[in-house]
Amino acid sequence: MKNKLISCLGILTLCFAVTVTAAEKPIAAKTSKLSAKDKAFMLEAGKGGQMEVNWGKLAAQNGQNPDVKKFGNRMITDHSKWNNELMGLAKEEGVTIPTAKSSAKWKSDKDYMADMVEDHTKDLAAFQSEAQNGSDPDLKKWADKTAKGVKKHLDMAKEVQSKVK
Repeated sequence: MKNKLISCLGILTLCFAVTVTAAEKPIAAKTSKLSAKDKAFMLEAGKGGQMEVNWGKLAAQNGQNPDVKKFGNRMITDHSKWNNELMGLAKEEGVTIPTAKSSAKWKSDKDYMADMVEDHTKDLAAFQSEAQNGSDPDLKKWADKTAKGVKKHLDMAKEVQSKVK
């Protein structure tokens, strides 16, 4: 009986030691398996998306034309959603997307809409390229889906731009 008790205590002690050791061992951060190109796209898309939200807030607050204000609010809504989705993908890949600080100053409705047409033209090309040529399936899927929204934004920006004098 005494030997069984000592054996049980020994096993319990060993189990406790293994549990404590496992609990103390830090969990390694996931290292990204993204290609350099995919990671660069992710970082640029994150930065650009944050800037679209920041500029959208300026347009919603300072725009004179109601269509410009409406467009700014749409940028806030859509790009905030896409930014959150991208942050989720980045987290899964162990990528940190830095917060983009806005140093933007409002000039005019006309300048804002010209910038939006130019930015969304460039963004559409980048998103379509990633969707076609990227190596990460999840990022490609997100880029493809988001490219469709960026295309809508580009069309809307051109329409609003035509109304702004």
